[in-house]
Amino acid sequence: MNFTGYVFEHSKALTDKIAVFHRDSTISYKDLYSLVLTIAGHLEKLPLHVPDKIVIVADNSIFFIAAYFGIIASGHVALPLSPEFGETNFQYVFASCGIKCAFIQQKWMKRLQGFKIKADITFTDAAVGGATDIFKLEKKPGIIKDVNEQEDLAIIIFTSGSTGVPKGAMLTHYNLMYNTTSITQYLALTPDDRIMVVLPFSYCFGTSLLHTHLRVGGQVVINNQFMFPGKVLDEINEKECTGFAGVPSTFQILLRRSPLKKMKFPTLRYVQQAGGKLTNAFITELIEALPTTRIFIMYGQTEATARLSYLPPEMLSTKLGSIGKGIPGTKIEVLDKAGKPVKPGETGEIVASGGNIMKGYWNDPDTTAKTIKEGKLYTGDLGTVDDDGFVYMTEREKDIIKSSGYRVSPKEIEDHISSIPDVVEVAVIGIPDEIMGEVPKAFVSITKSKVLTAQEIITHCQKHFPPYKVPKEVEFLPDLPKNTSNKVDKPALRRMELQKRGAK
Repeated sequence: MNFTGYVFEHSKALTDKIAVFHRDSTISYKDLYSLVLTIAGHLEKLPLHVPDKIVIVADNSIFFIAAYFGIIASGHVALPLSPEFGETNFQYVFASCGIKCAFIQQKWMKRLQGFKIKADITFTDAAVGGATDIFKLEKKPGIIKDVNEQEDLAIIIFTSGSTGVPKGAMLTHYNLMYNTTSITQYLALTPDDRIMVVLPFSYCFGTSLLHTHLRVGGQVVINNQFMFPGKVLDEINEKECTGFAGVPSTFQILLRRSPLKKMKFPTLRYVQQAGGKLTNAFITELIEALPTTRIFIMYGQTEATARLSYLPPEMLSTKLGSIGKGIPGTKIEVLDKAGKPVKPGETGEIVASGGNIMKGYWNDPDTTAKTIKEGKLYTGDLGTVDDDGFVYMTEREKDIIKSSGYRVSPKEIEDHISSIPDVVEVAVIGIPDEIMGEVPKAFVSITKSKVLTAQEIITHCQKHFPPYKVPKEVEFLPDLPKNTSNKVDKPALRRMELQKRGAK
């Protein structure tokens, strides 16, 4: 079954029900499905060879949604790219994937032209320079193309690779259907649910919100202005949203730089958090701020289509800090270096298996072989389990700091610094030290109404940690740098630090 057909299997019959709200615009299920089929029909007539790879560069919008599902419906492969992906990354994707066709939002056309990349055929959201406005395409709907769901790719999600070359997770129609079915099941989504979306659709967490809510005939509210968090909260109430989703920085900003704690959200049934480990201090604050809302703490990776595990809301207090157990149909294990399950309290690598595990990395068989072994995804995340089998993520292996012969977890230090009420965000990296090899350095952003000194943070850590875990340096930033998924960008912090040291 084609993934687009799966998503609209039931909802296409909803006719006049609104599918998407975006600012003052809306589109019904009937009109959205018609537009998706129209795009599929036009792609069928173009000099393309199924399955060509087709790029989408756009903010969250009706344009993005229609292009995304239209490409998949046509049997081609959708490549959603963040407009902030970077020149070198764009050039790599266009060259390595042989891009002939692209859907590019008009506001980003000039940027891509400056990157000296071009598709032979470009669709945009407005008539400009000979490009085609998809909203004015002649309504001659195509059909949803049959596919081999387990083998044929539906999308490739690119993320910045550690070697400088983007990594493209290849996801099949089956991967997407499998993960979507699982998520809708444990979240108990219904046609009455309406999700507020601030996460980019170019990020797997963002697209999963589309997949799940359109599949059940729910509704999607797009808000691209999270730089004004108070307005996002106001729209949650104005639109009577039942759901909200974010990565750790989303909730850290809402809890300490917005009126969240002073507001009530009578319609907000559930909140989803994934995209990294939210510290216990913030989870506790979130529970207190939203006492009647079901809070789902989750864990996932792009390589797993979106989601791998979740902690049931009713277990937040008894299993605080856990990422839970595998989502329905997915198995999560913590294995030692010999491939055997660790005992409670021991540390190993988090490994997953299920129908949501990607086919592999685009154009990178070596990394694929290191990441997927015997059908299992080796996540690169370290974790442990408790006596009940609940998993606790401790650290990314590549982020571990080696100080004076000790392995130091940045997350442990970040969690402790986050307990200071005035701290909004914190990231800890290792910096060179002549005596200890590496020492921790903390980058911190604080509430704008407060003054906090580096020594206060260091003293706070000295009371709790041995010397080798105490940050040697603390640097304050107005906001920590984010990657295209709105996660704190530690590689950017390392580059900043390297430049500073090189300039000395």
